[in-house]
Amino acid sequence: MINVGFYYKVKKGHEKEFEETFTKVLEYLKRSFPGFINARLYKSVDDPSEYLVYSEWESLEAFRNFVTSEAYRNTVNYGKTIIEGRPHHRVFQEVNA
Repeated sequence: MINVGFYYKVKKGHEKEFEETFTKVLEYLKRSFPGFINARLYKSVDDPSEYLVYSEWESLEAFRNFVTSEAYRNTVNYGKTIIEGRPHHRVFQEVNA
């Protein structure tokens, strides 16, 4: 299993829209992307326009299938209208001790 953190800075006034869109994307991923497990949305306590989407995937391959999909490209294009700057993500893999 891997976890991916997506970090976003949302344009002022678009926070509710971002949160509602997250819910729709989450539902879509659960229905349509094999290997997607779940995701949670977090808002910064210091800056309510900063968000973290923490997602869980069965494998790196499943995540890569998502980020190379048309659905992901459509989401990125839409995000350009409400996101400040360029969002980034980090991929983490569980270490079995």
